[in-house]
Amino acid sequence: MRVVIGVDWSDQAFAAVTQTFQLYHPTDVTLVHGVDLGILQHPVVAQAGNVQGYDEFRNAMVASGNQLLERAAAMVPAEVASIRKVNEVGSPAELILDSAENLSAELVVVGVRGRSRLSEVVLGSVSHRVLLHTSRPTLIVKGAARKVQRVLVAIEDRDDADRITKWLRHHPFVDPTELCVLHALVPIGVNDPYDALGTGTWWEGAERYANELVQSTAGKLLNPRYTVSTNVATGNPAAVIEREAKRMDLVVVSSHGRKGLSRFLLGSVSHAVVHHVTCPILVVR
Repeated sequence: MRVVIGVDWSDQAFAAVTQTFQLYHPTDVTLVHGVDLGILQHPVVAQAGNVQGYDEFRNAMVASGNQLLERAAAMVPAEVASIRKVNEVGSPAELILDSAENLSAELVVVGVRGRSRLSEVVLGSVSHRVLLHTSRPTLIVKGAARKVQRVLVAIEDRDDADRITKWLRHHPFVDPTELCVLHALVPIGVNDPYDALGTGTWWEGAERYANELVQSTAGKLLNPRYTVSTNVATGNPAAVIEREAKRMDLVVVSSHGRKGLSRFLLGSVSHAVVHHVTCPILVVR
């Protein structure tokens, strides 16, 4: 597995490195650090502003990045065949995204600092910019790294189920894992005692579909490394996932690829889960 991990000096970044190897045995790892100088990133700007010591500052920041990458590389298990270190002046998110595309990474890993949804749009953050713009499966790590024994697999429809099932079968976790396949049934909000609209029949059909979906998905995931259970719950999908995730070590969701302003205005289950669930989240694409 080829993995790109974004690193900086935060505790979350080092947790992201550790969490990667709690989950998988990558054979090819690229550690990416972006030296973000802000407006001073461009020498012309620095010169125009008569900034003293620009070269010394830039060199010190690059040297600090090199030290960071050495520290992160020391956390990578010795059996990893290939370790690359990328340390360049530029946007950290763009460097992570470019590295993931250029190297055809199978997984991108970033730590998250927990900015609010509004500050994400106004200020931005590396982890959320990567999540919004990458086409690769993304592991978002929150808090300290943890041993993963219980995994919540949240599916919305058959496309979600197929995408996640394919990933979990092709990329098994390091340790045997308990999987819970979850589907949330959204209430239709109609209270008709005479059922003139036929909502009872519709709801029965929706329940049958949900149960068949989680059962068929569970059947596809059964193998010696996975123990699989199912759960069909009623409620807002993001809220249901947040509730069920409290006893889990990892949540797996699928992204439908909504981006930018439309994601902020309309929302998406995967994006809401990233904001509210406290354990690591794997977003499969």
